[in-house]
Amino acid sequence: METQKKRRGDRKDGRLMRELDSLHYVTGILYPNRCDNEAYISQRIDLTNMNAYIAKKNETETEFPYTMFHLVLAALMKTITLRPKLNRFIVNSNFYQRNEVSASFVVKKQFSDKGAEALAFLHCKDEYTLSDIHDYIRRQVTECRSDKVDPSTGAMDILNRIPRFVSKAAIHLLMWLDKHGWVPADIIATDPYYSSVVISNLGSIKLKCGYHHLTNWGTCSLFCIIGEKAVRPIYAPDGTMTMKETLDLGLTIDERLADGYYYSKSVRLLKHLLEHPEELEKPMKEEVIYE
Repeated sequence: METQKKRRGDRKDGRLMRELDSLHYVTGILYPNRCDNEAYISQRIDLTNMNAYIAKKNETETEFPYTMFHLVLAALMKTITLRPKLNRFIVNSNFYQRNEVSASFVVKKQFSDKGAEALAFLHCKDEYTLSDIHDYIRRQVTECRSDKVDPSTGAMDILNRIPRFVSKAAIHLLMWLDKHGWVPADIIATDPYYSSVVISNLGSIKLKCGYHHLTNWGTCSLFCIIGEKAVRPIYAPDGTMTMKETLDLGLTIDERLADGYYYSKSVRLLKHLLEHPEELEKPMKEEVIYE
């Protein structure tokens, strides 16, 4: 991603959008809260090509096999890279362009009712391919399932141990710092709501796809829910129906960032990448012909 010299008004994690049209400039002031401006988009993915692709990749990758989650994550990273308005955020009524493409997701340390969770964070680069994403996740999962303490969790543990009136005052201070982009980096290093997209793989715990809210805390403007795959009817343009294994995705977005046409094209790109996974072997910044 091209870097620009930091100017007055920029944040450490994003560049102030000074070239906005009047409509978007006023929108950020009239509608200041992210949670009040959510739009939900659902998308159904035909898994025929993805299943065949994963099976072929795993003929040689046996130590840490490729999964559907790896492809969804890579496709989201490529979509956000090629559709940069998805990587904007609004804080304190100002529009910013994020400095990097990133993703966060939860890693279950053990599949049990009492199994602890850890947060994994992916910092993507323009030259990354699916293979790079796969290796990155391997390292993150290994680290998250170790006994290493998450710094953000450690900070919350401290707030939970001190008197309530003190912790509430500290949290209100953090919220004020968050509004201005001044929260210490150590506290938000693995905070999922400071990423480009938060991904929740509900299919891995046998749940269907659904809506998930955004938050006013942080800068994340996109949330993706991965549902449970299942055999469902697929209708062709001529009306004929076939039964195929499919995957439902639920996308919650901040509707203030772009218009419906931009979001529509972005979702079509995401669907194309998942149904033509060989495109993910190309660098994130490489354009894709999809319509």
